[in-house]
Amino acid sequence: MSLLMHTLHVELGERSYPVYIGRGLLADSQLLARHIAGSQVVIVSNDTVAPLYVEKVRALLGQRKLVTEVVLPDGEQYKTLATLSNIFDRVMAENHNRTTTFIAVGGGVVGDIAGFAAACYQRGVDFIQVPTTLLAQVDSSVGGKTAVNHPLGKNMIGAFYQPRAVLIDTNALQTLPARELSAGLAEVLKYGLICDEPFYRWLQEQMPRLLAREEAVLAEAIERSCSNKARVVAADEREGGLRAILNFGHTFGHAIETAQGYGQWLHGEAVATGMLLALELSARRGGVSLSEVDDFRELLLDMHLPVRAPVDMTAGVFLELMARDKKVVDGRLRLILLKAIGDARIIDDVSESELVDLLNELPAEA
Repeated sequence: MSLLMHTLHVELGERSYPVYIGRGLLADSQLLARHIAGSQVVIVSNDTVAPLYVEKVRALLGQRKLVTEVVLPDGEQYKTLATLSNIFDRVMAENHNRTTTFIAVGGGVVGDIAGFAAACYQRGVDFIQVPTTLLAQVDSSVGGKTAVNHPLGKNMIGAFYQPRAVLIDTNALQTLPARELSAGLAEVLKYGLICDEPFYRWLQEQMPRLLAREEAVLAEAIERSCSNKARVVAADEREGGLRAILNFGHTFGHAIETAQGYGQWLHGEAVATGMLLALELSARRGGVSLSEVDDFRELLLDMHLPVRAPVDMTAGVFLELMARDKKVVDGRLRLILLKAIGDARIIDDVSESELVDLLNELPAEA
């Protein structure tokens, strides 16, 4: 059992749920079981994560649960309707009923697709998030966004569907590849940029320790990130207003992911470049200073994250894909820009010429 566990709550009335953060939570025999009402469980994972963690999760369930394992191929390119259908094939073949609980064990792709499957199966069954990547721990596992991708756009088919609980075992980060750690830290930076300036300054100072995986510093970063997200989600569950600020950098980033083919750039890598573009645009509109843009660029370089768009991403490609973004309302593209560090605003009056100038003037990746 974890000797030190922090519990946050996402306050959504009858849909409220806890987020547990701590070391060794996958050794706590009581924590998971308290959120499973029925006798059937579906564990959804992928072929990279399953060998590391699925047996640990099964052990927590004991002998009284009827467990079906669904192991997906690893990669964003498999976050599709076809994969979703394969999940349904398994659970229907094994006669899972409305009291079954889906448990997502893996990164953001697993969490998104397992959550969407739970939202759809028999019109909605319980699910629990057990995120094993930093990006999933601080972002996709909290807030109830579930989806699959479409060739014409990322996360265009999905549902808002909240989990019963989120279980974040920080031990999982010790096996995380360095590239995925940096990609996750990009999403951590987002919270400081959009709504928590002191957190952003702390992250700038602590980045070497975060990259070195110092346990206490990583745990604090995760807790502060989840706390910020929980506060925003509680205020705006279905993204009618405030919650849109969580998409800072994502409109540019999703365009990169779609154009390059899902999985070529990690989500956090694309978002890092997208946030840099959004910061540059914010500076051009009188928000953050140019020196703050430069500081952020240097920070991304220190984290080994990309700071330039792919060489084949012309302004025309960006604009075509951004026009399909979920944040387009009545033909107007909404972007999240910063008035200052920690002060994000939803902007819907950015002209096409502004975007063309921005995208044409910034160098592309070699």
